[in-house]
Amino acid sequence: MATWEEVVALAGRLPEVEESTSYRTPSLKVAGKNFARLRTEAEGGLMLLCEHAEKEALLASGDPAYFTTPHYDGYGAILVDLEKVEKAQLSELIEEAWRMKAPARLTKGLSD
Repeated sequence: MATWEEVVALAGRLPEVEESTSYRTPSLKVAGKNFARLRTEAEGGLMLLCEHAEKEALLASGDPAYFTTPHYDGYGAILVDLEKVEKAQLSELIEEAWRMKAPARLTKGLSD
């Protein structure tokens, strides 16, 4: 089980991550752009940006840690159940989401 504090700590290893808010909920940004948001909607979960193919693969895997809602249909974001996700996978997804919004000057120094 992961907590928001652990999400922040994992993301904090990446350059220029800042805690913020989005839709009056905790979020993470890089260069002023949102890449993660802790949802307070009924379904809960952590919204992380991702490529459409990644989203489809995560949902198709049947892993109960990953889900979506109609609101996110056609949108490059996956919802993550923090009580069910493995921390190693969560860390990888956070970095991928960060890379989608981080400027090239920040991603250059990180290995792929």
